[in-house]
Order: sequence, then C-alpha cells, then structure tokens
Amino acid sequence: MKIILVRHGQAEDKTRPDSARQLTDFGKQQAGQTAEYVTTNYQPDRFLVSPYDRAQQTLAEFQTRAPKIPSTIQDNITPADDARQALIDIGNVEAECLVVVCHMSIVANIAGLLTGDYPESFSLAEARIFEMDFVMSGMATEIDRFVPEQP
Repeated sequence: MKIILVRHGQAEDKTRPDSARQLTDFGKQQAGQTAEYVTTNYQPDRFLVSPYDRAQQTLAEFQTRAPKIPSTIQDNITPADDARQALIDIGNVEAECLVVVCHMSIVANIAGLLTGDYPESFSLAEARIFEMDFVMSGMATEIDRFVPEQP
C-alpha cells in the first residue's frame, strides 16, 4: 500500500482562528502543482483531510483532478494532534493508495513514525510517498517526494 502525506499550501497569516486560515492565491497554485504531480504519477483511491480550511482547500485541488475519489475528514490530523493516534486511525482506512492532507508538525511526525526516522520538516504543499505492506511504525519506505514552487 502507499500513503501519500501532503502538507497544505501557503496560507494567510494568523489573522483569524487557526482553523479558518485560508490558502493564498500562491498556496492554491502550490496545491495545484502537487495535486497534478500526485494524480499523474499515482492512483489515489481515498483521500483523508484535516477539518481546517487550508487543508480542505488543498484537497479541493486534488478533487478537481480526481473527482470520483472518496474523501473523509479526519479530526485528529490538525497541527497539535498526537501523531501516534492519527497513524493508528490512518491504518484503519481501507485503501491501496491513500492521500492524507494535513499540517506541520503532525505531517512530519507521521512521516517519522512511518519510517522510524527523526521527523523532517515538510515544505509548503510538499508530498511524500511511502510504501509499506501494512501501516505500522517503522514499516514504511519513502519512495518519492514532490516539492512545488516555494515563496
């Protein structure tokens, strides 16, 4: 199975509650570049997304390119959530190629758990592709990554 972890694109400054921050126009372009790369090179069959607006807007770029893929909001993949519990919940999702759209720092922590490595920061709208036989800490290998244009 593959898990593709994606950080949201560039968002506006913290002028609202964190959950309501919107993508900038540049952030939408970044999300579009990442969505194009992922949907061209992989065959996602399920989307998981944070409930926060900027993650939802990032996912929208994937959905325009893969409109028939089902998506689910996962409440525990927001910035301050526990990566271990999030990974357990991700592991319970039926998918062969799962795209998870969320935030720093949880996205880096989930990636670190998957590979058993120290968490490494994600760039804005970065996608990392992991392959594994089953979802469990330390069982994945990173096979690809895509970093769109950065500010």
